[in-house]
Amino acid sequence: MAVADLTDWLDQFSTSDFVWFVKRLSANDTLANHAHQAGPYIPKEFLFQLFPSLNHPEARNPDHHFPLFIDSHADTRQIRAVWYNNRLHGGTRNESRLTGFGGASSALLDADSTGALTVFAFRMVPGGNATECHVWVCHDGTEEDFVEERIGPVEPGKALVWSARPGLLPHLFPPIVRVRANCWLDVTEIPPEWLKEFPSGETLIDKTIELRSDSNLDPDRRLVRRRECEFEIFRSVEEAVEFPIIKAGFGNIDEFVARAQSILQRRRSRSGRSLELHARTIFVEEGLKEGTQFAYQPAESDPGKQGPDFLFPSQGAYSDPSFPAARLRMLAVKTTLRDRWRQILREADRIGKKHLLTIQEGVSVAQFNEIVEAGVQLVVPEPLKSAFPPSVQEHLQTIESFIADVRLLGLER
Repeated sequence: MAVADLTDWLDQFSTSDFVWFVKRLSANDTLANHAHQAGPYIPKEFLFQLFPSLNHPEARNPDHHFPLFIDSHADTRQIRAVWYNNRLHGGTRNESRLTGFGGASSALLDADSTGALTVFAFRMVPGGNATECHVWVCHDGTEEDFVEERIGPVEPGKALVWSARPGLLPHLFPPIVRVRANCWLDVTEIPPEWLKEFPSGETLIDKTIELRSDSNLDPDRRLVRRRECEFEIFRSVEEAVEFPIIKAGFGNIDEFVARAQSILQRRRSRSGRSLELHARTIFVEEGLKEGTQFAYQPAESDPGKQGPDFLFPSQGAYSDPSFPAARLRMLAVKTTLRDRWRQILREADRIGKKHLLTIQEGVSVAQFNEIVEAGVQLVVPEPLKSAFPPSVQEHLQTIESFIADVRLLGLER
């Protein structure tokens, strides 16, 4: 069935017999990279819980067919869930995917869907295979915001699982074993004051650098590794603070809803600022002086307009009409692109070429061309460039290269 209204769709598939798998489509999921295995990647551990009949390593590439309804685009398909397990039989592949979407005509494989927040709602059957899946591929940032208001932020490369059925998720997804190889903090390692008042974004960044300085790495790899570390610290503190409260229970529904909203708001706030704070820290580490070589979150770039996340060399230089516009730079920071990238076109009127840092895992060639034609230069950490189409990769600027360009401007006056 096709459901035209997202609100109704979310309500309809929030019942206890559905489990959601929510992700942002990467270029490897869609046809943006022209990958032969095009189709959404689903972790096999999760897929085995949805379709127990797949979990047979003795069989070659076990599969299961089921109906899938892309309700956001009124499209219905008979889909194949498959575990490509030839590594167990002398080959090299060991991954699971959903296939059979019919090529680029499907919203899930459309290259322009790269980066789109997508909800897969599987109808669960106790002890058996999921019987169907309903999908919503968000059309724009407004729909994405609406979904994230319910379940919290979903970042590129980090899928989220949600269900309304009490006790379902712990059974389906056992706790991760925490080892010191990552940045997860045990309760005994968390400063007591953090348990009373949640640490600020800046405090989390400081802890990240303490655990994973990575000072020997280039700025691009340093940012990617630190951000992974900071996310783990955040979630470990969140669990230590919130789980005892959740376990103790609530006096009424209003108390529960208020607590849930507080958790989601904190996650959104962290997601919105994390990438900016990591970039700011790396600029300083690379020798750029805040205040004279860059400004972080200037109040405004032009009268009545919000300023960009970063101005180079300073707010004062930008506001001085005698300062050459050719020596000015701006950098906006967006975790994801989609239609949000257009917001930066209204920032810093004196600067014709806008730079935009993102960690979205790829864009379609058509969207990239649109971004370039609008005068925007994408800045992408080096480890993430391979997620973009080959024809796009050579036109992406790394963080290290951007910093080098800023230095060459001779910004200090």
